[in-house]
Amino acid sequence: MTELEYMDRAEALLRAVEASCDRINDDTDADIDSQRVGGMVTLTFANGTQIIVNLQKPLQEVWLAAKAGGFHYRFDGSQWMDTKGQGEFFAGLSRHASQQAGVPLAFSS
Repeated sequence: MTELEYMDRAEALLRAVEASCDRINDDTDADIDSQRVGGMVTLTFANGTQIIVNLQKPLQEVWLAAKAGGFHYRFDGSQWMDTKGQGEFFAGLSRHASQQAGVPLAFSS
């Protein structure tokens, strides 16, 4: 994948994370604060915990940092997959956000 293709796909992922936060805040009482600075989105939950999603341009990866640990995702041609076989990005984000928020949350692309 070229650098331009990576940036297009990675930026689309960050926009989808932000849009999912907006939808979740409209549809639930989860109250997620979403802050974007450059290639990084920080999600802060009502209990003060955070999830950070940031771009790793040199590696063409997207990294997710949650209470459960750090996860690296690489685009496989159709979706962002964990580099250690732990599944798709939005499924992982939904799982970790649900654990940290204490309520079921669904993020999508």
